Amino acid sequence: MIELTLIHWIYVVMVLVVLGIMLMRKDTIIPCVLGIFFIGFAAKKTVLGATKAIFDSFIVAGIELLGIILVISCIVAMSKVLEEIGANQLMVKPFTKFIKTPDIAFWFIGITMLLISWFFWPSPATALVGAVMLPVALKVGLPAIGVAMAINLFGHGLSLSTDYVIQGAPTITATAAGVPVESVITEGTPLFWVMGIVTITTAFILLKRDMKKGKISNTNMDEFHTEAKKKIRATAKISAILVSIGFLLDVIAMFLFEIKGSDATALIGGTSILLLMIICGITYKGEALDQITKYIKEGFVFGMEIFGPIIPIAAFFYMGEVSPLEAVLGEGVLPIGSQGILSDMGSALAAVAPMNRPMAASMEMVVGAITGLDGSGFSGMSLAGSLAKVFGTAVGASIPKLAALGQIGAIWVGGGTIVPWGLIPAAAICRVMPIDLARRNFFPVMIGFIVTTIVAIFII
Repeated sequence: MIELTLIHWIYVVMVLVVLGIMLMRKDTIIPCVLGIFFIGFAAKKTVLGATKAIFDSFIVAGIELLGIILVISCIVAMSKVLEEIGANQLMVKPFTKFIKTPDIAFWFIGITMLLISWFFWPSPATALVGAVMLPVALKVGLPAIGVAMAINLFGHGLSLSTDYVIQGAPTITATAAGVPVESVITEGTPLFWVMGIVTITTAFILLKRDMKKGKISNTNMDEFHTEAKKKIRATAKISAILVSIGFLLDVIAMFLFEIKGSDATALIGGTSILLLMIICGITYKGEALDQITKYIKEGFVFGMEIFGPIIPIAAFFYMGEVSPLEAVLGEGVLPIGSQGILSDMGSALAAVAPMNRPMAASMEMVVGAITGLDGSGFSGMSLAGSLAKVFGTAVGASIPKLAALGQIGAIWVGGGTIVPWGLIPAAAICRVMPIDLARRNFFPVMIGFIVTTIVAIFII
């Protein structure tokens, strides 16, 4: 067993500090930066070296996350032009003719939200789906809170936790766990869908029960006039068709040529930029050169707004791995034979206090959920991935499956299904109180966590 050094113990103490601050629902950037500083000081023995380590760790984390930051920015840039010309309304509106009953409305809106979120991210998809389908759902008798639940659970829950297309969530988790992105996606798929099916089905049953008892009343349709909709431009129809065909071809290409991981992300990102250029060209013609700059800027502002706080946090948790640590502090920082701080701690844990698989799965889920309490599921996935390596090493379990389990906990809490400050978009578009939506989601999500953890115990 590798002898644990001061660097190991500093890392463990700071992880515990970060967890404690997350429990208090406070941001964790300061303790993460301090953790990097303390590790740097322990390695370099100088304040100068420790200070330099902070910035160098940000660079390492930024390089690791750059691909996903770029693809999200590109997709959001394209979604901005679609929203501006009204093409987003046209892309969803044809499906509304299938909504005839409250039950159909719930599942149809949810599945539509799931599919669109995979390609456009849940936040843009929330406005896209909610603005068009909410009035239709209310008309057939589904209360606004039911629409909000469908949008929220399918989008910010199931879609964001699976993230098959953009692969932002599994990229962060897999990187921290030291495993391929594809392994987290494929091996975690049973857990993703157990969580989604159990949670959403439970939520639907409870919603139907309360509707039948009269505890939930429908919202007045007069509150949801659509006069605020963007004016639909003449090019909206062709733009909607181009986007639909473009991403459909991407999906076909992924299946035919087995494009996965970073290659799939690159394909989606490149397609979104090409579509943005074409749409700007046919819509603005001579002004296209200036207009596309505006949309690119908006997309990248969104991307950095989302990932800006994540980089310092990820920088700290990446230090638990050999390569990032040596990239920041140089070789020879850890003892000979070390597999990284987290792996070393996992081996030590297995030697002095052997863990069993039920405990490992339970702790992974709990910690993942705790990290989501700050309202940002992404900020906790680095820790979830890192702990998956610790627990997987300690008990000989599947690291990708444990990482997926932690990802589920972090996303379903922090991505915005039971934390009021994380589900504001869905609540706002449906004009319900965020706290009410959080209360409706809480029990189904807890049931989902328990069932998913039990399943994980048997398959990891």
